[in-house]
Amino acid sequence: MRMPRRGLVIQARTRWLLVGLALLFSLVLLMYLLECAPQTDGNGSLPGVVGESMGKEYYQALLQEQEEHYQNRATSLKRQIAQLKQELQEMSDKLKSLQEKKSPKVNGMNYQGTKEQTSNDLLEFLHSQIDKAEVSLGAKLPSEYGVIPFESFTSMKVFQLEMGLTRHPEEKPVRKDKRDELVEVIEAGLEVINNPDEEDGQDEDDGVGDRQLYSENDFIEGYYRTERDKGTQYELFYKKMDGMEYRHVTLFRPFGPLMKVKSETVDISRSIINIIVPLAGRTEAFAQFMQNFRDVCIHQDKRVHLTVVYFGQDGLSEVKSILESVSGETDFHNYTLVSLNEEFNRGRGLDMGARAWEKGEVLMFFCDVDVYFTAEFLNSCRLNAEPGKKVFYPVVFSLYNPAIVYANQDIPPPVEQQLVHKKDSGFWRDFGFGMTCQYRTDFLTVGGFDLEVKGWGGEDVHLYRKYLHGDLMVVRTPVPGLFHLWHEKHCADELTPEQYRMCIQSKAMNEASHSHLGMLVFRDEIEAHLRKQAYRTNSEAVG
Repeated sequence: MRMPRRGLVIQARTRWLLVGLALLFSLVLLMYLLECAPQTDGNGSLPGVVGESMGKEYYQALLQEQEEHYQNRATSLKRQIAQLKQELQEMSDKLKSLQEKKSPKVNGMNYQGTKEQTSNDLLEFLHSQIDKAEVSLGAKLPSEYGVIPFESFTSMKVFQLEMGLTRHPEEKPVRKDKRDELVEVIEAGLEVINNPDEEDGQDEDDGVGDRQLYSENDFIEGYYRTERDKGTQYELFYKKMDGMEYRHVTLFRPFGPLMKVKSETVDISRSIINIIVPLAGRTEAFAQFMQNFRDVCIHQDKRVHLTVVYFGQDGLSEVKSILESVSGETDFHNYTLVSLNEEFNRGRGLDMGARAWEKGEVLMFFCDVDVYFTAEFLNSCRLNAEPGKKVFYPVVFSLYNPAIVYANQDIPPPVEQQLVHKKDSGFWRDFGFGMTCQYRTDFLTVGGFDLEVKGWGGEDVHLYRKYLHGDLMVVRTPVPGLFHLWHEKHCADELTPEQYRMCIQSKAMNEASHSHLGMLVFRDEIEAHLRKQAYRTNSEAVG
């Protein structure tokens, strides 16, 4: 029996498509081999022969340059492979459509329809995982211990809370799987931005030439956290070097492929931050704070208002003089000084600072005089707080006593040189909730601070719990641009037993790292050992 002419045509097309697929695969393989072939460098020198005198720094720089070169090559290769995969997918779709014309039906349903139904069911399940996770809406939590904090990262570093005794507060992702995961996420965010859907609010008809394309170099920072029974959430921020407009992409991996949750443009160019600082005495610390404020807020950011709430009369004139001096030297007048002739109460001071603002809605940063922050942190504050939706509780990096950290130096280095994320220089203050960015209306709606709390500690935890019991999302993550400077603590006798315990605990944790405290505890034993060693050496020399 002869085959119909139509069947011969379809069979011929199918055969040619298969031949095309085979040639395309061969092309991909050939490009991969050509790209990965090592390049010889006729000017290279062997270590220890010609370049021995150049030192360790030279070879480290050389290795870093080579690593960046191969990373750029790998990125270029990934793009080419992605384009080829897309072309391959298009050819596969054509082949599939030809096969569907010949495929039999099972119980009146096309087999392809069954596969599509299965795919839709899987997609529906993955979306249900997103709905269950705390991605778009906040979840009511019983206490601060129920919060799953984010970990923050840049393209080169990860800032992690869980350190134990061996991990570091700032690390490059050494493990290949973690490094590959973050690279994949950054590239997926770029794919979302550069190829927007209709729901992203951009016209598909807009050509690439009419749209600003983003690259890996435009990635600023990201946060991620994993809910064990749901998946991993990623918050990514991109920005062009010369602009103030950020692109924010939220991705979610529901224990499966990455799925886009949303993509939006965030304009923070007109976002004013009211920095509120409660204070009593400590005028030297305030002068140091104003130096940081002058450098970051007045000279760099230029979109802040400072509210100082001062308790008592002792030192008030000096604080006024410092503010007037800074104002006269920089022509900065966006500040308010609130004077309260009463005993210091941090919650009361922040509450008065929030209510002293009379210009409507504003983003507030509750700060302390011992906190050092960067311009990058202020932008993180703007990006992670949203009225009626979320509040930002960054984890501060608390510096240890410089007299212990830099005991081998005559004097500690300047403050700016102490701002490093190292295990022996400080720790992530994950038990502190005093530094926070939130909008004024959210603060007033939730009821503000518990003003019954007197003295040191406790008021910040109560406010934090109010948000956890409500519907707003709480963003909790370590941030690299926020430091708590060491200062000596005094735990007053007037504190309640619970407050006194918290104060002593904070004092002990602020002093030094585990290893440095161990050296102090065993100082006598170490000195005795050194004396014995010196005596033994001298005896052998005499003998």
